[in-house]
Amino acid sequence: MSRRKAGGLLVAGTTSDAGKSVVTAGICRWLVRQGVKVAPFKGQNMSLNSFVTREGAEIGRAQAMQAQAARVEPSALMNPVLLKPGSDRSSQVVLMGKPVGELSARGYHGGRQEALLSTVVECLEELRGTYEAVICEGAGSPAEINLRRTDIVNMGIARAARLPVLVVGDIDRGGVFASFFGTTALLSAEDQALVAGYLVNKFRGDVSLLEPGLEMLHGLTGRHTYGVLPFAHGLGIDEEDGMGVPPAGGWGSVSLRGAVRESVVAPPVGEDVLRVAVCAVPLMSNFTDVDALAAEPGVVVRFVDRAEELVDADLAVVPGTRGTVRALEWLRERGLADALKRRAAEGRPVLGICGGFQLLGEHIDDEVESRAGHVPGLGLLPVRIRFAVEKTLARPVGEALGEAVEGYEIHHGVAEVLGGRAFLDGCRVGSVWGTHWHGSLESDGFRRAFLREVAAAAGRRFVPAPDTSFGALREEQLDRLGDLIEEHADTDALLRLIESGAPSGLPFIPPGAPGTLGAPV
Repeated sequence: MSRRKAGGLLVAGTTSDAGKSVVTAGICRWLVRQGVKVAPFKGQNMSLNSFVTREGAEIGRAQAMQAQAARVEPSALMNPVLLKPGSDRSSQVVLMGKPVGELSARGYHGGRQEALLSTVVECLEELRGTYEAVICEGAGSPAEINLRRTDIVNMGIARAARLPVLVVGDIDRGGVFASFFGTTALLSAEDQALVAGYLVNKFRGDVSLLEPGLEMLHGLTGRHTYGVLPFAHGLGIDEEDGMGVPPAGGWGSVSLRGAVRESVVAPPVGEDVLRVAVCAVPLMSNFTDVDALAAEPGVVVRFVDRAEELVDADLAVVPGTRGTVRALEWLRERGLADALKRRAAEGRPVLGICGGFQLLGEHIDDEVESRAGHVPGLGLLPVRIRFAVEKTLARPVGEALGEAVEGYEIHHGVAEVLGGRAFLDGCRVGSVWGTHWHGSLESDGFRRAFLREVAAAAGRRFVPAPDTSFGALREEQLDRLGDLIEEHADTDALLRLIESGAPSGLPFIPPGAPGTLGAPV
């Protein structure tokens, strides 16, 4: 690929969850295998699953995983604006990896978002000055006409940087042809000129049956379909968007779409399986921590929201949350708090991570996140938590259970540990463990040692597999994403699009965006 001008592409979608994150990662892995120096980018991300870069910046986990797909080190340039929901109406705004305040949705879209466009464009241009190609991910749909004026992640960035746009549609949901056509027809003439074509995602069956529809779509829009990706189980990267609020009917049918959680796992090495129940607290964050447990042969992970679902669990995990006090109230309301206390009294394993660690302590002093002041915790660990205005963002390394451990920290709560046995930055009392470290279970030796402790405390004849490598499994998943692009997309046309931009002369599809003059004259 020529270095005279960095290539680029915006991967948009007909809806949220159409597959933009996966396709972006797949294109990055395909390009890097072709010898192209490539980086991912998302101007604005809304997610409770985040990651800390080596320079101490907080970005979306999806962009960190896409950087891994591109075989580059993640940086704040790849996700300059991150929104971390605290409710359905407000979010913490993280700018260039650092929190800058809380804003309501109205306040953000009422002016702040538009003001950030220059920052987003500057970050993209800096990446384009370093890499041969930058693959950008959009958010939601580019045809959200109510938000177009302040858009900095879809057509706003495409127009500012003159990026060609590939629209991804999830055919497994149905209505993909109408979605492709309607998405294009609701854009202004200037925006439509950048929409180069479409990519069908999650197709089941014989592609030849789809081809007449693709031909008709081309006739209606004048735009090429760049590939039909088959439905494939076990594909995905770390969860992108989400509020962490239990859906109607509870969490029983939640689809786990992490990088490893859908992969086929071998049978247990020992005589028993190990059952892990993850408390699905509100505003749950970085629940990707349990992916490494689910990757282990013989470990069964499920998310629960009822006390009785903890009864047969060998390990209960209280994960991170953007609302520690709210999560604590939720646990008490549902009887899960009492169930966790009973487990601790019986010597049955409990693990708290970040916010989950905080609420296991004696008390919480919070004038920052919830502004609830002094709140009693569950009292399972001799720890006192004080919320600080400054957020801790770190990439710690250490040792626990005789094994090397790496992790990352994202929290406002500061822990004062008053007793127990040392455990990473937290402590352990009996079979209750607590730490602020996300990602620690991805350290293979430590994970195996921890599971041996859990199995012994639970009385299970479970034996961790001696050779499970979480990093290798994740690499396999990213290679599979690259394979999907290489085998099922028109890669020659895709490469031309990245190098040269949207084809000239693409037809206008009426009516265009409301309030515009329609087709150019």
